Order: sequence, then C-alpha cells, then structure tokens
Amino acid sequence: MSPAPFGARLRRAMDERGPLCVGIDPHASLLGDWGLGDDVRGLERFSRTAVDALADRVAVLKPQSAFYERFGSRGIAVLESTVAAAREAGALVVMDAKRGDIGSTMAAYAETFLRPDAPLFADALTVSPYLGHGSLRPAFELAGRSGCGLFVLALTSNPEGAEVQHAVRPDGRTVGATILARLAEENAPAAPLGSFGAVVGATLGDLSSYDLAINGPLLAPGIGAQGATPADLPGVFGAAVRNVVPSVSRGVLRAGPDPAALRAAAARFADEVRAAVAAG
Repeated sequence: MSPAPFGARLRRAMDERGPLCVGIDPHASLLGDWGLGDDVRGLERFSRTAVDALADRVAVLKPQSAFYERFGSRGIAVLESTVAAAREAGALVVMDAKRGDIGSTMAAYAETFLRPDAPLFADALTVSPYLGHGSLRPAFELAGRSGCGLFVLALTSNPEGAEVQHAVRPDGRTVGATILARLAEENAPAAPLGSFGAVVGATLGDLSSYDLAINGPLLAPGIGAQGATPADLPGVFGAAVRNVVPSVSRGVLRAGPDPAALRAAAARFADEVRAAVAAG
C-alpha cells in the first residue's frame, strides 16, 4: 500500500492541530537557559522534553540537524531518537538540514532522510536549489515514492539571501520566482495540497509581486524572535496564507523547560495563526 502523500498528511495535521511548526533548535544558549549542560546529556534532555511536551499536539516539529551534528555520532543518535519519538507521537517531522548537491551525492542525502528504513527518516526535508533545480531531482523522486515532502529554499528570511534570490535572470524573473514556478510545476496534479513546498520568510513584507500559488506548503520562518507575528501573515502571503506553515523556535522553546509552559506557548501561537488566517 502506497503511503499517503506528505501534502495530504500536512493539510490534515494543520486542520486538526493548527497551522504551526515548532523548531527544535538546541543551541548552547537555550540549553543554558534550561539549566542544561552544552553536552550530549543536555541535548538529549532538551530534545526529549520538547518532544514529550509538543509532539502529540503540534502539527509539525522541525529539528535543526546542525545542533545535533556538532556533537558527532552521539548527537546524531539523539537526533535519530528525537525524530522517531516525535513521529510515533503523531507529529510530522521536517528535518531542517538544507541539503543540496548533484548526482549520486544528492541521491545519498535523499536516502539519508527520505528512505523509509533509514535511521533518520523524516516526513520532509529542507533542501537548497542553488546548484540548479534539476540537481534536486533524486530528492523529488525518492520523496514521491516514500510519501515524503521537500521544502526548497526560495525567499529566505536572512538578509544575505537577497543577493542570490532577488537576482534577475535573463528572462526577467528573479531566481526566487523561478524556484516558486518550478515548485508549482512539481505540485500541479496534487490534491488537496502538493508535497513540495517553499521556504518563504515571514519577515519579508509584501510579496504580492511573487506568485506564491504553488499548490504546496509555504514554510515561513521568522515568527517570534526574528520579529514577525502571526498577524503579519495575511499581509505577507496574501491569498496563499492558508497554505502557510509558520515556524516558531525560540518563541516557544524559551518557555521551557516546564512542559506545561511549552504547551501553552505553542497553543498561543497556533491560536494566533488560526485567527490571522481566518481574518485574512
């Protein structure tokens, strides 16, 4: 039996649990804020607490692979257990690894995160298209077979991204607009939502000059600590706002380590996003 496509599972999860993604970003300052050491033991405690508090009620959890990789093989082992526990509790897991390469190397990255029997198997993966959209073909193909999704960097919230993403191609389109157009093509036949999304920053202001109607999800970092609020979403995303998956990390995680406080922070953001989407 073929797995349900990621887009369909994401649409259902957002409708049932609220349109929110919580990033699990165990960087040193947050570990310290929680009274934990900047070591594997602290990493494991932080991750377990976040998953236990949130995975049964938040639509999406998004672990940042870099914060686990910095501890070597023991950190990767914690990442494996974190992803497995989050998925078992019912959350969809987006692996924030931003992989991008060509040929067999891109295929190996895809197999690392998108092959169902892989230790780091996740529901979706963030990828970088800046070796060309076609370089991601192995990931698109394996994701499709596995019922997984991709989130492709398109219009990111970091100011440095503009020098690449806003660059104008010979055909008059920006690089970011080209990436969005390619994703619309990938998602064309899907319903109720395509599985191949874009990363589009919630801090970017009016994006009406871009066609965000890609029939796929728009992962929107920048809510909370980076300055954007749920109320900003309709103004940034316009008619595509219902397909936005706002991503909050520190705005929720700073409420820890108390599980009830983490749950309350996530619920508050989810309610604010629902209200903003309804108003938009």
